[in-house]
Amino acid sequence: MMENLKKALTSIPELELRYDHGLKEYTTFKIGGKADIFAIPRSKNALVKLLQLLQDYRLPVFILGKGSNIIVGDKGYRGIVIYTGELKNVNIEGNIITAEAGITLAALANKALAAGLSGLEFASGIPGSLGGALYMNAGAYGSEMKDIVKGASLLDYFGNEYIYSKEELKLSYRHSILQEKPLIVLSVTMELKEGDKEEIKAKMLELNRRRKEKQPLEWPSAGSTFKRPEGHYVGPMIEELGLKGYRIGDAQISEKHAGFIINRGNATAADVIKLIKLVQDKVYEEKGIKLEPEPLFIGEF
Repeated sequence: MMENLKKALTSIPELELRYDHGLKEYTTFKIGGKADIFAIPRSKNALVKLLQLLQDYRLPVFILGKGSNIIVGDKGYRGIVIYTGELKNVNIEGNIITAEAGITLAALANKALAAGLSGLEFASGIPGSLGGALYMNAGAYGSEMKDIVKGASLLDYFGNEYIYSKEELKLSYRHSILQEKPLIVLSVTMELKEGDKEEIKAKMLELNRRRKEKQPLEWPSAGSTFKRPEGHYVGPMIEELGLKGYRIGDAQISEKHAGFIINRGNATAADVIKLIKLVQDKVYEEKGIKLEPEPLFIGEF
């Protein structure tokens, strides 16, 4: 079956293929094993044709953006990982931006700045892709994706395209319809406001300065490790329990911000999971609060 699949995949134009390919360099945590097949579509057409072709094969499929909010298992991923990072076209008409899922939020925020459009400043320092940001309804500094999203073009795993309105996307705290249905982000349409370029740039610089000051950006991580429980802040709670700086292998609770687990160099997914469980158990034991991890866990552990 695998040989037939490999032969069929080579027939798709604008599709780059790699086999037994390491995933850790495609994640901000720098952790994880290899994928059996790693596919890089360089156009919407290539992605659609790939999804259609895969219907003839019973193979697990994972869609990977910039890998900023995932933890990949040490044993890798048995199936095909589709990397959307090359799908990054952007169209700006007036104050409406439509962009493909693979563009980074930093690049998108810079394009908005160049067009004199305000609303994406909060996202300029978030190290993910637009598709991942919609999936998680990413947010920072009092703003989130749902504040600017008008709608999105989504694909199902058969390659069919659907247009979803903002309401249909069901955006809420770290949640979207994409977590309920097997759908893939193709592009997102956002409505911004006209603004002064110097003011937009100043706000971006200020938010990025605050982020750098408070978060351990000098180390690989998957961002905030836990979702914020209502009425509580995770970092101070973990610090209060004396866990700041606690380490298992090369996985460590950041000494800069206890809400982050960082990779000190050679951390494994197993190290990270042990540390997550330790924090969860301690917080529940002492505070009666169940902490829920924010990153997605992908592959074999």
